[in-house]
Amino acid sequence: MDPASLAIVLPAYNEEARLGAGLDELFAWLDGDEARAALPADVRVLVVDDGSTDGTAAIVHHRREAVARDGRPARLSVLSVPHGGKGAAVRAGMLAADADLVVFADADMATPPDQLAPLVAALRDHDVAVGSRIQPDGSDMRASQPLFRRLLGRAFHVLASAWVVGPVQDTQCGFKGFTRVAAHDLFGRQRVTSIVFDVEVIYLARARGHRLAIVPIRWSDRRGSRMHPRPGLALRVAWDLFRIPLIHRGDARRPSRGPG
Repeated sequence: MDPASLAIVLPAYNEEARLGAGLDELFAWLDGDEARAALPADVRVLVVDDGSTDGTAAIVHHRREAVARDGRPARLSVLSVPHGGKGAAVRAGMLAADADLVVFADADMATPPDQLAPLVAALRDHDVAVGSRIQPDGSDMRASQPLFRRLLGRAFHVLASAWVVGPVQDTQCGFKGFTRVAAHDLFGRQRVTSIVFDVEVIYLARARGHRLAIVPIRWSDRRGSRMHPRPGLALRVAWDLFRIPLIHRGDARRPSRGPG
């Protein structure tokens, strides 16, 4: 496959404090020689404003004018949707994006822009590329997270791997890529909008028979995470994990494949 276009979807909710710096970092890399060599010629950046109540949308509009004025090769646009959570914002952006390849990433650039290169490379012969913070030597970049986040992550993985995602070890990395066909197939079926939406998408990718690649990536823990423990969150997560196979009983296309 020789893709001609790439869309980068950035979900954003009240990201006024971090979005401007994230966009500057992204476009600085997209303007460089490494990006031109590794990515399709047509690159589009779509920020999905998830019903923000701060200046998130204004920052995007300001940066969009600067991008157009400078004649940069990548284009920037914003899609405003009612607040529905990250899963809903990602779904809206993935279905709205009209490109051969579609990647979603965190707006704070916790995954550096240069990691787009290996993700796009994997999509040349896979349908879905899942960024993983676990490295080939077994080291885990999530070690920089606070202890409570690491403990929650381990408990989450035990439940998810046993019931839903099988051998995929890092489901929650906010850096995943899809061919256009796979993106529309999977996100058109997505029903979960909580933090478990990544698990649902991976489950569907395996059940639908899409070729799945696990791509080790660099990542850093950017402070200001929107995920905070709160009453009822554990129950919501457990319920969403439990119901994913049930709500998609009729969505299997052929025997599922593991990573690779």
